[in-house]
Amino acid sequence: MTISLYAASVPVFRQLLGSLDQLLAKAEAHATERKIDPDALLQARLFPDMFPLLKQVQIACDFARGVSGRLAGAELPVIDAGQKTFADLRALITATLDFIGGLDSAGFDGADTREVVLRPGTPKERRMPGQHYLLHYGLPQFFFHATTAYDLLRHNGVEVGKRDFMGNY
Repeated sequence: MTISLYAASVPVFRQLLGSLDQLLAKAEAHATERKIDPDALLQARLFPDMFPLLKQVQIACDFARGVSGRLAGAELPVIDAGQKTFADLRALITATLDFIGGLDSAGFDGADTREVVLRPGTPKERRMPGQHYLLHYGLPQFFFHATTAYDLLRHNGVEVGKRDFMGNY
């Protein structure tokens, strides 16, 4: 059985971004109900050398847009990384969902062998075929940051569970 890179990417990103949006809604409600400064959650880290929740969500969105857009051969939107609130992060997720939802599945045709170049023109430049990019780089990166965002909320007392992480499938 063959699966398209569109089917292996965009629906997965949409599912987890939808759940991430709902996790953030629960986190904001949690902070409001318990009179917790929202920044306490937005700046929460699992360890001092890790990114805070806010950055984890931004990076998850960056990977969803970047991976989908590169595989589709689409121009990536420029989105300001100036989010500071739960509402800002949820708007970022909405913008990301709008972008990836607008990609034509036909643009992914041939993407499995299409070369993807990361950090072009730098000493860290990497080149790889699209299938390798998605399965060995893009999806693992996305899942790492989405999972870390979930873990940060759970660790900080937001009542969420695996069903919340999985979202609608």
